[in-house]
Amino acid sequence: MNKIVLALVALVLFSCKSETKKEISNEVNVYTHRHYESDQKLFKLFEEQTGIKINVINASADELIQKMSLEGSNSPADVLITVDAGRLHRAKTSDLLQSISSKTLDSIIPSHLKDEDNHWFALTKRARVIAYAKDRVNPGELSTFEALTEEKWQNKLLIRSSGNIYNQSLLASIIANHGEDYAKEWVTGIVNNMARTPRGNDRDQVKAVAAGEGDLAIVNTYYIGLMENSSNPEEVQVTQSIGLFFPNQETTGTHINVSGAGVAKYAPNKENAIKFIEFLVSEEAQSVFALTNYEYPVNENVEVSETLKTGANSRKIKSTYHYWVITIKML
Repeated sequence: MNKIVLALVALVLFSCKSETKKEISNEVNVYTHRHYESDQKLFKLFEEQTGIKINVINASADELIQKMSLEGSNSPADVLITVDAGRLHRAKTSDLLQSISSKTLDSIIPSHLKDEDNHWFALTKRARVIAYAKDRVNPGELSTFEALTEEKWQNKLLIRSSGNIYNQSLLASIIANHGEDYAKEWVTGIVNNMARTPRGNDRDQVKAVAAGEGDLAIVNTYYIGLMENSSNPEEVQVTQSIGLFFPNQETTGTHINVSGAGVAKYAPNKENAIKFIEFLVSEEAQSVFALTNYEYPVNENVEVSETLKTGANSRKIKSTYHYWVITIKML
């Protein structure tokens, strides 16, 4: 009798364990800083194609990194997605990501757009450029990021806070190219030329240029694409009054950065996590990033959107990666 009871208990435990394993294998837990329509489309598409359910936790990169740190080995996170290589590097050095092996990712993503130890992989690219008032600035006067400290731009420059990771990575590129002493002088010059105390996001800087609060702003290209194609006519009108200048074409190239993804160190669904990241760099997914969010694709078989080809963002680019300093030059 006891043997029969033990056998039944063992059968029940095996059934529970199998069911739990089955449930886990049909999902992937995504911690993401991105909050775009393109991503929602891709989550749904992945679920439809694979039958794998995506559970999304949305928060700022800093909050997600702290959450993963506190959760430790009990973290349910499978994938971390965030913007800016600086944050991805921070997650890696915090020992929150793991190295993975994927022939698909190796074949699609250029070596300069991924971590050297395969802890994270770029999903999209965005250039940091100079937006200028067409009626007040001759683009022939523009040249480099470094030249923005010149006296002629005093009280004309708009830029978001130094606490913003985009600006921190831009500064990292200045340090990499010129050294720390020069970078300190450059930062001082930028502050001296500010038209106002930094506030708002990149869209706010562009709107401030259009409103005459300043003549120049440092912004990411994809914001312009979103504004040009906005359902808000005021945002569309704003973009018509500005031009974009890609600086440093004769020197280091225009600074770009990436959004990217990595597999969490303690991912309970590692196989699904890798499959999900591979999906995000497929031609189908990359087209959604390009056409919906106006970012530059990392998959070289995918073209940029018509907005980037013909609008204020119109440029062909090539990129080189050096830790979290990325620069581009037009072909």
